[in-house]
Amino acid sequence: FQVQASHFEGLITTIVGYILLAITLIICHGLATLVKFHRSRRLLGVCYIVVKVSLLVVVEIGVFPLICGWWLDICSLEMFDATLKDRELSFQSAPGTTMFLHWLVGMVYVFYFASFILLLREVLRPGVLWFLRNLNDPDFNPVQEMIHLPIYRHLRRFILSVIVFGSIVLLMLWLPIRIIKSLLPNFLPYNVMLYSDAPVSELSLELLLLQVVLPALLEQGHTRQWLKGLVRAWTVTAGYLLDLHSYLLGDQEENENSANQQVNNNQHARNNNAIPVVGEGLHAAHQAILQQGGPVGFQPYRRPLHFPLRIFLLIVFMCITLLIASLICLTLPVFAGRWLMSFWTGTAKIHELYTAACGLYVCWLTIRAVTVLVAWMPQGRRVIFQKVKEWSLMIMKTLVVAVLLAGAVPLLLGLLFELVIVAPLRVPLDQTPLFYPWQDWALGVLHAKIIAAITLMGPQWWLKTVIEQVYANGIRNIDLHYIIRKLAAPVISVLLLSLCVPYVIASGVVPLLGVTAEMQNLVHRRIYPFLLMVVVLMGILSFQVRQFKLTTVSLQPRYLVGQRLVNYERKSGKPGTSAPAPQSSQE
Repeated sequence: FQVQASHFEGLITTIVGYILLAITLIICHGLATLVKFHRSRRLLGVCYIVVKVSLLVVVEIGVFPLICGWWLDICSLEMFDATLKDRELSFQSAPGTTMFLHWLVGMVYVFYFASFILLLREVLRPGVLWFLRNLNDPDFNPVQEMIHLPIYRHLRRFILSVIVFGSIVLLMLWLPIRIIKSLLPNFLPYNVMLYSDAPVSELSLELLLLQVVLPALLEQGHTRQWLKGLVRAWTVTAGYLLDLHSYLLGDQEENENSANQQVNNNQHARNNNAIPVVGEGLHAAHQAILQQGGPVGFQPYRRPLHFPLRIFLLIVFMCITLLIASLICLTLPVFAGRWLMSFWTGTAKIHELYTAACGLYVCWLTIRAVTVLVAWMPQGRRVIFQKVKEWSLMIMKTLVVAVLLAGAVPLLLGLLFELVIVAPLRVPLDQTPLFYPWQDWALGVLHAKIIAAITLMGPQWWLKTVIEQVYANGIRNIDLHYIIRKLAAPVISVLLLSLCVPYVIASGVVPLLGVTAEMQNLVHRRIYPFLLMVVVLMGILSFQVRQFKLTTVSLQPRYLVGQRLVNYERKSGKPGTSAPAPQSSQE
C-alpha cells in the first residue's frame, strides 16, 4: 500500500528487483567459488559488477540530488510561507513534475557546491581537503572506484555526504531564515504566489533564473576572481588569527623562491647547452597537466601547539562566516530589488524572482563599477574622463544590442513557439488562445539560448560564423554595425516572415476563396504547425538529396568501368546528316 501511495510503484519495484538480483548474484558467486566453478564464477562476477555500477549510478545521480532538493524545500518552507501539507497536495496532484523539480534544484545545488570546492582547492594548501574527492585529479576514475570499493564503503560515503550537505543547508538556509524572521518580521515571506492574471508563470521564471541569470554572473571571469579573492582574504585572516597559515596556505614564499630558483637553474642549463636530465621534459609536462585544475597531492605544513583546538575554532569561524554570508545574500539583493521595483510598480506585489534577479544584477554592477574606479584612480582625472567616455559609448551600444538580441529576438521566438507548438496542443478550436508577452519573452530567452548552443555545436554555416565572431569580439570591442547587419537584421527578418506570412495567408487570402467561417478558423489556427511540417519535410528531403548525391559521387570510383572523351561539335542544319566525331576511349 505504501509503495502504491508513492505514485512510483513501477520504479520502486524495479529498483528493489535489481537489489534482490544483486544479492542473488553475490550468493551464487560465493557458491560457485566454493564448488570451484571458475567460468561460472567469472560470469556471475561480471553480472554483479554491471548491476552494482548501475545501482550506484542511480543513487549518485538520481537519489542523492532528490534528497538534497527535498531537504532544501523543507528547510525553506518558512521563507515562502508554505507548509508540508501544501507540498503533499502538490505531490499528489502532479507527482512526476514535483519530483523532477526537486531533483533539478538538488542537482543545481550539488553542482554549485562542487564548483565552490574546486575554487577552494585553488586557494588552499594541497592536502587540506583530503576528505573530499578531487574531480580534477587525472587518476580519479569514478567507474573504477565503483567497481573496486565494497558496498559498505559506498554506503558510508553516501551517509557522510548526506550529513555534510544537509548540515550546510541547515546552516545557510534554515538558521538564516529563523534569524531574519526574528530581526525583520516584515521581510519574509517571499512573494511567490501567482494570481490568475499573472503575466509570467513561476516555472518560466525559475528556468530563466537558473539558466540565464546565475550562469551569466558565475561565468564572468571577474566574478570568479572576486569570489576567489574573498576566499583568499578570509583564509589569510583566519590563518594569522589562529596561527594556521602554514596549515591552510602552506609555506608559499619558500616554495615560490625554490621554484623560481629551479626555473632559473633549468634555463641557465639550457642556455649553456648542457645535457638535459633524462625524463625532465616528460616530468615537466606531467606536472603541467597536474596543475591545470589546481594543485593536487599533499604539501607538508607546520603543526602549531593545541592543533585540534585551533581546528575547532577554525570550523566555528567558518560556520559564522557562512551564516553571515547567507544572511547578506538572502536580504541585500531582495532589498535592492524591492526598492527599485517600487519606483515602477508602486505598492503592488512583485514575484521575488524579479526582485532577486534585479537586485543581484544591481549589486554586481555596483561592485564592478567600484573596482573599475579604484583601478582607474592612479591614472589621473583626464584618463578617467576618457575611460568614462569610452565606457558610456560602449554601454549605449550594448543597450542597443540587448534590445535587439535579448528583447526582440526572444519575444518573436517565444511568440512563434506559442503559435506553432503550445496553442495547437493546449487550446481547442472553439476557444480563443491568450498570449502573455512576458511569458513568451521568458521562454524565448531559453529557446534562444538552446538554439545558440546547438548552432555552436553544429556544422559551419553563416549563423555559427557570425555568433563566434560576436563572441570573440566581446563587449569591449563590440561592433554595432556588424551585429545589426549580420545577425540582428537577418534573424529578425526570418522571424517576422515566419509570423506574418502565415497570418497574411490565413486572414487575407483564404477569405477571398469563399470558404466558411469554420474553415477560416481552422486554417487560421492550424496554418503555423502545417507550414512548420512543410518546412521540416522540405529540409529532410533536401538533406536526403544531398546525401544521395554525395553517396553517388563516393561510389562512382568503385563501380566505374571506364570513361570516354567525346569531342563536342555542332550538328549540321540538314536533318539526318551528321559528321562523324573523332572519339578516344580511356579505360
